[in-house]
Amino acid sequence: MDLPSASETSTTNISGLKKIKIEAELELYNSVNELPVTFQNLMFKAQEARNKAYAPYSHFKVGAAILLDNGEIVMGNNQENAAFPSGLCAERVAVFQAGAAFPEVPMVALAISAGSIKKVNKTPIPPCGACRQSLAEYEVKQGSSITILFMGEQGQVVKAAAVKDLLPLIFDRSYLK
Repeated sequence: MDLPSASETSTTNISGLKKIKIEAELELYNSVNELPVTFQNLMFKAQEARNKAYAPYSHFKVGAAILLDNGEIVMGNNQENAAFPSGLCAERVAVFQAGAAFPEVPMVALAISAGSIKKVNKTPIPPCGACRQSLAEYEVKQGSSITILFMGEQGQVVKAAAVKDLLPLIFDRSYLK
């Protein structure tokens, strides 16, 4: 089995069943201030985007900012709709905007900040599964990793070196051939 990015160890038991263990290594920072300056600025843009989110139903605002290889920063935030499935997450708003406006420019990093309108959230909040899958598509397309940084409104920041670290068994175009 070809597993992308994550480290793999396997064992075989007496019945011949093979078990595979997949591990990912993430970095944990106590605050935005511990990040390299480039990532600090990107997270500040994600926080700015979060404050502009349209979340009248969930009261949960998410902001995303993508740093492109050409230095551009593309921002997105969640956009809700009374017909709930019609809304879109911040990460996909940003990644689709980057893909539309700069289709040949690789994405270097994505910063995400999320939190409730009702209480201050200090827990790092990762992208949902649909967003991970969308991000994985672009990571595979460009042939290079996208660093993912995520946090709540304040507090700790988690850094993944690649989308594959958050979604190790990705579904990509290779299965459609």
